[in-house]
Amino acid sequence: MKNIGITGANGFIGNHLKNTLNLEDAKYNIINFERSFFDNKQDLDSFVEKCDVIIHLAGLNRHENQEVIHDTNIKLSQNLVDSLNRVDKNCHVIMSSSSQEKLDNLYGKSKKQARELFVDWSNENNKNIFTGLIIPNVFGPFGLPNYNSVVATFCYKLLNGETPKIINDSELNLIYVAELISEIVKVIESNESNPEKVIRSSKTIKVSKLLSQLLIFKESYFLNGNIPTLDSDFDLNLFNTFRSYLNLEEYFPFKLTQHKDDRGAFTEIIRLGIGGQVSFSTTVPGITRGNHFHTRKVERFTVIKGKALIELRKIGSDKVYEFLLDGNEPSYVDMPIWYTHNIKNIGEDTLLTHFWINESFDPENHDTYFEIV
Repeated sequence: MKNIGITGANGFIGNHLKNTLNLEDAKYNIINFERSFFDNKQDLDSFVEKCDVIIHLAGLNRHENQEVIHDTNIKLSQNLVDSLNRVDKNCHVIMSSSSQEKLDNLYGKSKKQARELFVDWSNENNKNIFTGLIIPNVFGPFGLPNYNSVVATFCYKLLNGETPKIINDSELNLIYVAELISEIVKVIESNESNPEKVIRSSKTIKVSKLLSQLLIFKESYFLNGNIPTLDSDFDLNLFNTFRSYLNLEEYFPFKLTQHKDDRGAFTEIIRLGIGGQVSFSTTVPGITRGNHFHTRKVERFTVIKGKALIELRKIGSDKVYEFLLDGNEPSYVDMPIWYTHNIKNIGEDTLLTHFWINESFDPENHDTYFEIV
């Protein structure tokens, strides 16, 4: 088992990395890190001493004063290097830098200078292993709008009644956060030094094209409840990112339209631009199903008959979202990725639930992880 320390573990990339490594808790042990450690030599040294691998993600991306960004990023890296030297710790340090190293701005300069601090540290002792990651623009669920990426900003604005504006219709080189995490895990396992490892983007797209795709998601999904056509991995990743900015308590449960006559009632559950797997379950009173989460799958629960309580909790959070559904007024709740969820029959009769998921179950690639809500 490797002891892994992550500076910036509560940030956008750090949180995804921590949660992903925790899926293999028999392989990786996450060492707790607090931002305050940077200002306390004893705490920082104690943290460094426990780590086999340190992934240095902490830094500042945005600030009204560019010099504050520059000085902060240099200081955090210098403090970590100083601690590594004090405890004379031989470990693998992985630092996230940016493709903006090549640009003439203080942020890019700060990332390059910080990376060079670790290169020097590594060169001073051949036992020190360092990997400097040159990373393109990263997008994915739960990124901060107006901070982490234009994708986060556009998604947030579209789902909160605002109109995104394109200032510069340039081409974006993007990588999905889960793809980046996969690359970081490979580096952890390789245990090889590479002071300038370039992480390739998986998608190049103009800002206007990106916004057009998100507007389609808004019209199809947010306004009408339909699952849009998702022709590529990028489309699926962008869609999962988009829906991560939904206000769950305001949006769900989504009420469906019933068409009634003397024969009974007809209710349309879902219109699809993609395929997937459709199933249904019956659940006796008092029984709870689920208590698991997914990292990529799109899933919809629709109550057809009976009364149900659906609960969701984001991994790493204590807040539980509760939704009451009644078959007399058919409605659905979609399961966001990285939210553990369950459904319980709270009525007196058998509960009938319709399930749709965008891919068929594969036991070799299940993307289903047990965790109590």
